Amino acid sequence: MKKKTENITKTTKKSNSKSKTKKIEIKKRKLSIVVPVYNEKDLVIDVLKKVRSLKIKDTDIELIVVDDKSTDGTTEILKKDGNKYADKVLFHEVNMGKGAGLRTGFKETTGDVVIVQDADFEYDCEEIPLVVEPIFKGECDVCYGSRFLNKEYKGYKQNQLANRILTGLSNFMTGLKVTDMETCYKAFKGDLIRNVNIKENRFGFEPEITAKVSKKKVKLMEVPIHYYPRTKEEGKKIKLKDGFRALWCITKYKFAKDKNEKRS
Repeated sequence: MKKKTENITKTTKKSNSKSKTKKIEIKKRKLSIVVPVYNEKDLVIDVLKKVRSLKIKDTDIELIVVDDKSTDGTTEILKKDGNKYADKVLFHEVNMGKGAGLRTGFKETTGDVVIVQDADFEYDCEEIPLVVEPIFKGECDVCYGSRFLNKEYKGYKQNQLANRILTGLSNFMTGLKVTDMETCYKAFKGDLIRNVNIKENRFGFEPEITAKVSKKKVKLMEVPIHYYPRTKEEGKKIKLKDGFRALWCITKYKFAKDKNEKRS
């Protein structure tokens, strides 16, 4: 099978601030937020506005958006207005999936800490500080926002069950003790995530990155977050086949070796 290549075009917003150093312990810190987008014409600008309005004390925010060849008009909206809110807007010329979008976005980050934000309102960006602060404070290298640590978890029962099963199998393979392997809110030290060679193009990114983080022997912690799930009719894109792919990835990346990947 012919391997797909990532053909990417991008536009860049000039930054108004310049960081003197990349060390996390300095007064002015930098956070990179990566937003992968596919067919979110009704929400994408509202999400970017909300993320851009986020204020974190002593922290510069770098917002990077990756459009994965949307077909509903999202691409045109981002080409017109994306740079009003994002520092960089990148466009895939071939649709590949969330993992591919993150792979592209992570390469463009310059932040001390990097976090993922979906282009919808299932996760509230006001909770981003809760997820990234433990890394800035030196309490861990990776932090997951866990929906299951929140007693007010809102989610469909079948999805909850599937997530718990996948998380349990992932923990068995990795030796970790996370409660929500499939969460969107994953934050990493910048140098760590930029040195991970991401292979998965779709939602297999979640078990892949969890397995690869476990091999790096870095400290991972979780914090509780809220979750506001939407339906397939409202735009939810994960499918049954992604669940089966996740099962495969949990096993695959337990044993896979990547010679091009730097170890911590």
